Amino acid sequence: MAARKEPEAAPAATVRTQEYDAGTGWDVGQTAPEDAYRALGGEGMTSPTGPVVHKHPGGYARQIVAKGGLVTEGVKRELDAAKNDESDEG
Repeated sequence: MAARKEPEAAPAATVRTQEYDAGTGWDVGQTAPEDAYRALGGEGMTSPTGPVVHKHPGGYARQIVAKGGLVTEGVKRELDAAKNDESDEG
């Protein structure tokens, strides 16, 4: 007769980690408080120029993130690039 194998015991209790809302702001994981746009210029109107603005600047522009949207690493990278461009100019 084969020996009977006991099933592995499940933990007595499983505690779920607390999940918190990241809030509103411009850090990764947060909810964008406003729309963010950047004007496009250069040859073919494809190069981002100027500062980040929160209303469509008219003409050609790229929307980086919409109000209430999730700030991802890509969004943060574009926002930081715009800040760096501004500091290089001034």
